[in-house]
Amino acid sequence: MKLAESELIFNEQGRIYHLNVSGDDIADIVVLVGDPGRVDKFVKHFDRVEVERRKREFRTVTGTIGKKRITVIGTGIGTDNIDIVMNELDVAVNYDTETQTWKQNRRKLTVIRAGTTGALRNEIGAGDLVVSSWAAGFDNLALYYNWEPTPEERALKTAFQSFAPYVPTPYFIKADEKLVRKLKGEGVFVGITATAPGFYGPQGRQAFAPIRHPLLPEVLHKFEYHGLRFTNFEMETSALLLLARLMGWQATTICVALAGRLAGTFTKDYDATIEKLVRYTIEAIVRL
Repeated sequence: MKLAESELIFNEQGRIYHLNVSGDDIADIVVLVGDPGRVDKFVKHFDRVEVERRKREFRTVTGTIGKKRITVIGTGIGTDNIDIVMNELDVAVNYDTETQTWKQNRRKLTVIRAGTTGALRNEIGAGDLVVSSWAAGFDNLALYYNWEPTPEERALKTAFQSFAPYVPTPYFIKADEKLVRKLKGEGVFVGITATAPGFYGPQGRQAFAPIRHPLLPEVLHKFEYHGLRFTNFEMETSALLLLARLMGWQATTICVALAGRLAGTFTKDYDATIEKLVRYTIEAIVRL
């Protein structure tokens, strides 16, 4: 199917508009980080850098660690940016710009978000790592895509709605089980990641503007369904898992806790905490 120029926009170099990349620029393993400045914290571990692209807040670097070829992309914050990044990655690796058609043999990427998060359980301390086996999307991205939740996802949504009918009901989506197992190590927590469409009100934080659901972190903390519990709050994972499923890719998120939302605490050593996330993610990718 040929798409109109207004639907897929390429620059003069033939690269997709926002990311400024082409298919050859992208490795089969992609790490997404919110802060473009955090890309360098991964790149310093590369043995060789092959490609570096930048446009707006998006920064992409591809290189190798040993025999592993890895792409790291700084996405900026939010599910709206994940929508751009995931779709444009798909276009870059799976759309033929010469024939203006989708390739029959699709490349399937493994996408790992390496991010920061606020913990929703007291046993998760600053510097602890959390892998998302599920996401609960309090964002509205799922409204704009044609997808069908599994019976398990529907049941989890129904259970949450019955438990807390007074807060917004998220959509639930499961991460790739095989990838979750490969990323989970000793001392790493696994559970439901709540994805919010903002940092303040949508996560129960109040600055000056009054908010509607100040007790949302406590509500999420108390919810349990067949042993499954919320572990953390962040701003990207639901969109990542949704779009990866539609594209037939593996995806999940691994986060390091900076804040304890229930205890009201924040890490005392930001740089060391981020370095722990980077090193663990790299070591896990090398094992893939």
